[in-house]
Amino acid sequence: MILFRYLSREIFLSTFAVSITLLVIVMSGRLVKYLAEAAAGDLSPDVLMSIMLFRVPSFLELVLPLGLFIGILLGYGRLYVDSEMTVMSACGLSVSRLAAYTLVPACCLAVLVGYISLYLSPAGMAKVNEIFESLEASSGLDSVVSGRFRVDQKTGRVTYVKAFTNDKKLMKEVFTADPHVSDDGRVQHHVILAEQGYIDIPEQYDGRYLVMENGRRYEGQPGEKDYQVTEFSQYGQRLKDKVVAKRRSGRVDALPTEALMDSKHPRERAALQWRVSLAILVPIISLIALALSKTTHRQGRYVKMLPAFLIYIFYVVSLNAARDAIEKGDLPVGWGMWWVHLIFLALALVLLYGGDGWRRLRARKAVKS
Repeated sequence: MILFRYLSREIFLSTFAVSITLLVIVMSGRLVKYLAEAAAGDLSPDVLMSIMLFRVPSFLELVLPLGLFIGILLGYGRLYVDSEMTVMSACGLSVSRLAAYTLVPACCLAVLVGYISLYLSPAGMAKVNEIFESLEASSGLDSVVSGRFRVDQKTGRVTYVKAFTNDKKLMKEVFTADPHVSDDGRVQHHVILAEQGYIDIPEQYDGRYLVMENGRRYEGQPGEKDYQVTEFSQYGQRLKDKVVAKRRSGRVDALPTEALMDSKHPRERAALQWRVSLAILVPIISLIALALSKTTHRQGRYVKMLPAFLIYIFYVVSLNAARDAIEKGDLPVGWGMWWVHLIFLALALVLLYGGDGWRRLRARKAVKS
């Protein structure tokens, strides 16, 4: 029991350190992407932290298996280099018992990964999709940054607000430019300059309105003299909420696991198998890491890191390829991703026991001869 606690502590400490490092790297990369979108005016800065918080489970379900894999390689590699594993083996610690000791913390982590992938990650992705859906369905003013021009790539509308009040309900020095195609096919621009503006939702009308005060409205085609100028003390422009297809909230990654279990669609069945596969992957890669962590003091603890990473990458890529094949109908749902797990489980067993089996076979041949 003392030996089991010692090995488990070595695994958990290494896994925790590696997982935290990987999580920071992944979240930093994603945060940089969102910050670039916010700087371009495509994303409201107010929702950045909410998005990152809801994305944490989806990051963890991928980071934790890799963290365990690297943690076992580093932790057991140190034990082999320091000859501690040699002493344990001399005291009667067999490969099977070492594998059993390794599988206990690996299965605990597999349960955690399974809970994250089956429940927490879909719930988080659903919240993220709701945020993006609300931004897409809004007028686009929610993502306007003061002092910056915002261009709507779909409608071509340009919006500029010099400053907001502290409560962000009143906009100062508003500029909008909307391109419109006239009946004769010419592109005309409606340009509005106003001292201030605000969003109003009147009870007697349906919808939202951008109300601008003390400004001018220019309508015409650039380069021509045929244009109209209208001065106003108050001008209301209805903000047409775009009908957003449920492409975000309808993504299978955001669907609850119960909905996937009741579905017969290949895409949703593949998503369900992917979520389960993330938990099955954990004990299998722990056995592979155990086999590849064996080294000597002369070789060093990092000598097998490259082949180990290649096996892990090939494992994950094979699961992704199987998922794509199921979604396209090229692979039966019954086969699913299970055959990939069986192949790599066989590989893990060969790496663990193949050397001993080969030596026993050679010894038997030598005795017979």
